[in-house]
Amino acid sequence: MLAQQAATEPGRPLKGAVLAADLPDVGNQLKTLTEKLNLTADQQPKVKTILQELHDATQRIMQDKTVSRDQLLNKVRPLRMNANGKIREILSDEQKKKLDQYLQGPHPDMHGTLEPKAPPAAQQPKTED
Repeated sequence: MLAQQAATEPGRPLKGAVLAADLPDVGNQLKTLTEKLNLTADQQPKVKTILQELHDATQRIMQDKTVSRDQLLNKVRPLRMNANGKIREILSDEQKKKLDQYLQGPHPDMHGTLEPKAPPAAQQPKTED
């Protein structure tokens, strides 16, 4: 009962809710992409604009405190795909290859903590020799 009350009190985020602190910083995202892709001085402001638009749109979605993390991700993924497409239009072929390689691995510096949390690894029982 207490947990249920805490989850519904005004001003308290719902369990699984996403907070503004979960959003990645646009400046850090730009820095990461600049380093990973060797963005030129001409490309950087264009990429920053795209990242800022994504950030602002994500923030608007996050204002609905009733949206669960999974629902948020379902709304944000298409925005990310759109931003990715816009960024790719700015990149050279070599930079696109670097971006593809970068996106293959984990990249929390680009998505913050919006990604679903991985379940904890199963603990293996200790065996004594």
